[in-house]
Amino acid sequence: MALTVVQVKNAKPREKAYKMADERGLYLLINPNGSKLWKLKYWFAFEKKLSLGAYPDVSLAS
Repeated sequence: MALTVVQVKNAKPREKAYKMADERGLYLLINPNGSKLWKLKYWFAFEKKLSLGAYPDVSLAS
């Protein structure tokens, strides 16, 4: 399921960090302090993670 702008904007922090993911490895990590970080999980011989930036500096449309 693809992430929407409304879902990303309305994501609230919890006691522990959690992820909101789409079906292709892109996810938004929401930390307890309220920061929202874009990350991409992919495979190249083994699992790797790539940090793409913070929301709203990097928007869903970017």
